[in-house]
Amino acid sequence: MISYKKIIASIINQCIAYSTISLISISTAFALDAKFEQPNILWIVSEDNSPLLGAYGDNFATTPNIDKLAKQSIVYDNAFANSPVCAPTRFSIITGMHANAMGTGNMRSRNKIPAFVKTYTHYLRAANYHITNNSKTDYNFATADIPDGKLLGHKEWQAIDRQLWDKGSYTDRQEGQPFFHVYNISESHESRLHRPLKNRQHRPEDVLLPPYHPDTVEIRNDWALYYDRITQMDSIVGKKLAELEAAGELENTIVFYYSDHGGVLARSKRFLYDTGTKIPFMVHAPKKYQHLLNHEMSSRTDQLIDIVDLAPTLLYLAGIKKPAHMHGENIFSSADNNRKQYNYLYRGRMDARIDLVRALRNEKFKYIRNYMPHRPNGQHLSYLWKAASVRSWQQACQQNQCNETQQRFWQARPSEELYDTSVDPWEVNNLANDGTYSAVLSEMRKALQAKNRQYKDIGFIPEGELAKRTKNTTGYELVREDNFPIDLIIETAEIASLAKPKNLPLLTQRLSHQEPIVRYWAAMGCTILKEQAMPAKLKLLQRLRDDSADVQIVAAEALIHIGNEQQALAILMKQLTHPSVMVRIHAANALDAIGIKAKPVAKKLNTMVTVMQALKTKELSPEEKYLLSALSHTVSKL
Repeated sequence: MISYKKIIASIINQCIAYSTISLISISTAFALDAKFEQPNILWIVSEDNSPLLGAYGDNFATTPNIDKLAKQSIVYDNAFANSPVCAPTRFSIITGMHANAMGTGNMRSRNKIPAFVKTYTHYLRAANYHITNNSKTDYNFATADIPDGKLLGHKEWQAIDRQLWDKGSYTDRQEGQPFFHVYNISESHESRLHRPLKNRQHRPEDVLLPPYHPDTVEIRNDWALYYDRITQMDSIVGKKLAELEAAGELENTIVFYYSDHGGVLARSKRFLYDTGTKIPFMVHAPKKYQHLLNHEMSSRTDQLIDIVDLAPTLLYLAGIKKPAHMHGENIFSSADNNRKQYNYLYRGRMDARIDLVRALRNEKFKYIRNYMPHRPNGQHLSYLWKAASVRSWQQACQQNQCNETQQRFWQARPSEELYDTSVDPWEVNNLANDGTYSAVLSEMRKALQAKNRQYKDIGFIPEGELAKRTKNTTGYELVREDNFPIDLIIETAEIASLAKPKNLPLLTQRLSHQEPIVRYWAAMGCTILKEQAMPAKLKLLQRLRDDSADVQIVAAEALIHIGNEQQALAILMKQLTHPSVMVRIHAANALDAIGIKAKPVAKKLNTMVTVMQALKTKELSPEEKYLLSALSHTVSKL
């Protein structure tokens, strides 16, 4: 006898198992509706450049091709990359998800993400699009091809990332097939500052320096070289548009031009100031597709948009329904509830240097929250220090040739920063302590607290703990477990980062909390308070035997400042041999931060560096290279 209950149950299970496929099928049917002609879509993406273009009012820039495109496009004056560095940004681009909400907010992290999160290439293929990418991948997350615990080199990462794409251009598609093509331009990338250029257009003496940069030969030269590289990038934009027209596809193609994040001179890329997050962004649509957009061609808008909005916008243009899990919004939506009130910005670990910063930006104000304010912006990064301008800036300040504004980059930061970008575009006049702006500060502080909790921000989990806790799950799923106290963790980080002695009793109490990440942030608060954390000494000593290596490290750093150097150094050296490379990087950061207090272990550190340097480059994972660079810098100071 047939069991209809079993048949119905089987059908339900199949529906659940293939829900993604069903969604794609429905979306594809919409895309292939006879009344909807799928447009070709071309993304021209430049790397590492702020809106230093003529189209954005920069008179020093030489960008005729982009300026011409802007006159025929919608130009967005408030477009932002959510992260100020490439890999986390590219994760948000290809998934429509905030990287810090998925455990992919730290630079060169390879954490797993839930199976339901698909890249936009997945949906476009199902909708019959020919999708190609000329070169750049680097999307900062692990795939099923990566065995648990395996550390991959950059080439292996790219080989896996490229499985998402067809290589090449749009010329080899089937007749009548719509294309989506991404053309990445590297001429404005940070690496181009490290290479000389023979034919120079922009004179260093004509550069208008930002107020935070001292006037040195090297800084002027790098700024001028950067503008030269942007001119080179602009010429390639012109070539790509000419190729499109020559192929007879200009009238069938919606063209986006944007940058992946801000510019490359120090205090731009990697930082949440506008110089690191504000990007050029413009969209040109031929006449037959202009009805899909919500602004006229040859217009400008102050609409707030984020990089995370690119995927849902792309799917909308292709006639594909946005998956419900995507955080971003279609920027062409006419719905008022899809208009952003704030851009949501985040900074995590940058290469070897651990940090945690979150920010909000509206049309006028920028609010920045530093959760590790004891760390300066100017933490040494080997790649950033390749630029002569950075070394010059540091040297000028060490020689007392910098004013207060220029010195700030190398000093501990305030817990909160607030800038009126309409009158202070370089963001150097912090209004956080100005009572005139207390209402703005309070509103934006509360809004940021709400955003962090809304997305259950995984960035508040130290990477050693995250790796340990996600062996059989993902960070996204971890923070959604019923007993995981993500709100309490974020609250503890907020309290700790305020650096107020009156909060020490509460932090001391939380040093005994059952959740190790709460203990981690409580110890971090003691580290930030330094000598003022003396009443918590006994509890901190207990934490040197904590089950969590990350808690041990931050407790050890706190104890360094209250007279327990020998015990603390022993713990930090012990954690430099931990199986997890992320724990070792954490310990290396603490050793670097304590400076001369690490002198007793200088010989041991030097031996470690020598052993690592003796290994062939291919024997070191990218994370181990970060570790080596951090330890090498510490040894050089001792």
